[in-house]
Amino acid sequence: MPDNLIRFLTDHFYIPLYLFTWLISVIRYKRFYDTPLKYLPMLIIYTFFTEVLGYFIKYYNEFVFFSDGRYAWHNVIIYNVYQIVFFLFFFEVYRKVSKNKAIKKQIRYLSILCAIVYLINGITYNPLHNQMTYAHIVGSFMMLYILVLYFREIYLEKISHPTKYNLLFWISSGLMVFYSIFPIISIIYLLDLNIGIQIYFRPLLLTAIALMYILVNIGLIFGKRKAFK
Repeated sequence: MPDNLIRFLTDHFYIPLYLFTWLISVIRYKRFYDTPLKYLPMLIIYTFFTEVLGYFIKYYNEFVFFSDGRYAWHNVIIYNVYQIVFFLFFFEVYRKVSKNKAIKKQIRYLSILCAIVYLINGITYNPLHNQMTYAHIVGSFMMLYILVLYFREIYLEKISHPTKYNLLFWISSGLMVFYSIFPIISIIYLLDLNIGIQIYFRPLLLTAIALMYILVNIGLIFGKRKAFK
């Protein structure tokens, strides 16, 4: 049993990392409870339970969505739903934070377009059994575009508090790290390149996840309400 636990924590270290991040977000909640990030703890615990459920569906026969044994291990639907929720949550956060009306309008249109892209991808490829990779890629580039707009806006804005105390800055930095890598990996996956290249995908993706949540935790620990932008 201890060996299995150690192996699980080694191979899936990001699952307890999500739980740790959620605990920190709850402890520090009073610092952002009245900001557009007020639902962040809910998103983080949703991330945690999504990964836990995905793990059990894949490795334990007691947890299945489909009675057909050929598809018993298929868990992609929960990740497909999670990803669009994740995108729309943060798109709305940046729309509310922006002080530029034109940018607010752009983000609103991007949110609608993102939902449409996921709908089209879901109609084209059964989301119960297929990753909605095309939609994930489009959503990722939308996220990067919005992040660039956000960083530009806070750079041009005169602020009275150091950026290092701004929770959203750290979260945005983490998102930038992850979504600078995720769509590239997804595109290479679609191109079905040599398996020798693909073996580096998982370590690279897990490193990006770790860096993202390290940055999020830095923001949660050191962020100050008055510095929120």
